Amino acid sequence: MSDNRNISQDRAEEIRKKYQQERERRLKKEGTDQYNFAEGALEHFADDPYAGEPPAREALVEDLDVLVIGGGFGGLQAGATFRKNGIDNFRILDIAADFGGTWYWNRYPGLRCDVESYIYLPFLEETGYMPTERYVRGSEIFAYCQLLGRQFDLYDRALFQTKVAGMEWNEGKARWIVQTDRGDRFAARFVTTQSGIFSRPQLPGIPGIADFKGHIFHSARWDYDYTGGTTEGNLTGLADKDVGVMGTGATGLQVIPQLAKSARSVTVFQRTPTAVGVRDNGPTDPEWFKSLPKGWQKAREKSFTDLSSGRDVECDLDDGWARFFRRMVEAAKSVPAEEQSAEAIGEAQEIADYEYNEIVRARVEENVSAPETAAKLKAYYRTLCKRPGFSDEYLPIFNRDNVELVDVSGGVDRISESGVVVDGKEYTLDCLVLCTGFELGTTWSHQAGYDIKGRNGALISEKWAQGLVTYHGLFSHGFPNIFFMGLTQTGTTISVPHMLQEQVDHLTFIILHCLQNGCKMVETTKEAEAGWQDVIAEKNELRRPFQEACTPGYFNAEGKAEDRRSAIGSGMYFPASDFFEMWENWRRDGNFAGLTIS
Repeated sequence: MSDNRNISQDRAEEIRKKYQQERERRLKKEGTDQYNFAEGALEHFADDPYAGEPPAREALVEDLDVLVIGGGFGGLQAGATFRKNGIDNFRILDIAADFGGTWYWNRYPGLRCDVESYIYLPFLEETGYMPTERYVRGSEIFAYCQLLGRQFDLYDRALFQTKVAGMEWNEGKARWIVQTDRGDRFAARFVTTQSGIFSRPQLPGIPGIADFKGHIFHSARWDYDYTGGTTEGNLTGLADKDVGVMGTGATGLQVIPQLAKSARSVTVFQRTPTAVGVRDNGPTDPEWFKSLPKGWQKAREKSFTDLSSGRDVECDLDDGWARFFRRMVEAAKSVPAEEQSAEAIGEAQEIADYEYNEIVRARVEENVSAPETAAKLKAYYRTLCKRPGFSDEYLPIFNRDNVELVDVSGGVDRISESGVVVDGKEYTLDCLVLCTGFELGTTWSHQAGYDIKGRNGALISEKWAQGLVTYHGLFSHGFPNIFFMGLTQTGTTISVPHMLQEQVDHLTFIILHCLQNGCKMVETTKEAEAGWQDVIAEKNELRRPFQEACTPGYFNAEGKAEDRRSAIGSGMYFPASDFFEMWENWRRDGNFAGLTIS
């Protein structure tokens, strides 16, 4: 596949119109509200298939320095960083039965990370662990999460299968009083919470989803008792089954090849095709890994984030991500110095993006023999409208006789007792797998599954009903001593663990200062919060034309970029490298600008 494909202005205009047409085909007036979630009559879709009833234990009543809500990478990185800084009086809560977060819940066949494991897996230098491959399987990532729990002695501080039932600020004690569904009661000086991403199932809002008489489950709750096999495939239980798959995003990209190899037939219901680049995977060279100098991981991580932030950096990164971002950097550099402006750079990068996607679409033709099927698999939208996909298996699978691709860009009529009905035609199925993504477009409190009562009884669900209101993402006025981790108006990275570690380092700096100096409360000021909202609003406005031109997806609230209810919709800070350097300077100054510490 050639990396060179120059296009004319006429072709660029054709592509621009095609993108708009494809976007309009998929727009729904309901936006994010078109989806169902695992609640009410559908709550069983969120049941944990990997663990039984929680083991009996005594309810705990404890006074803590820090309560960490969430045992995914955010919680693991927080716990490890606390340990390294001498903060030992903490607890980690999670509704799952082990560490892992996203990698606990998602165990579907074919699962891999889409960012280099050398960057993605935190603390590789501390653990001495060598990833087996450049892009390791989900099972290896889950096992690594467990290794981190052991390495940093976090299991004895963890409470699994435990959910927050209530959280209220006690002004007199300067503590968060947190109750759980196991009867625990914690008085925590500080709380860190991450509502989690890529874990809570999102379900299609299609009539009849509860009527299907076959077997149905969400990919984030894979039913191996039914399918047989493991995360590596070999789904022997499907040999005599007709299977439907709804969803062709990053999950479907990995699931569908494994189903096609095992099932009698696979019918793929596709709303929007994913742009599929080369995977670039391979085993880790032990000699290369041994040769890496001290500090290599943070340096490599920084190079990746700098490159994706638009910086022209010298590094040996070379994969689908790096090649795309280098193309964007080169496009910006191609604008003559006397003509440099945000508009001119944006236009140059738009053309470079079109050229890149012409290459990606040509790859479909190279891999799929049937022209009609290939046409359906071509993605027509800007690269970062959706998270790009990388696979060497996905496209060729559509050459198999047992795989059928059904275009549902105009919607699905209904789910019947025996299958899926599209344009009046029923596709009879034994099993329906929902690769329909995760709850990312709802409010923070809906995703978290609990509310927070701050000073004077203020509820976070009410303050954030129309979107997050924070200072630097971590703080919200009226809710002292609590840090909101995740996609919360902070610098956002392609490799999520890097973003989480920057947040953990920042909040640890503040917690240590308070513990060492006897400070009772830390809270952002109204003025600092309002100022940050102006900054985020400016970032939103800069990205608005891009988002409004994008095909519907969770990055633009399903085509309604004006919907700011979710954390993603509330706005993020780009470029991330600038944000992290701002935080580093903030810590170096030491005056805790924007915060009141008492």
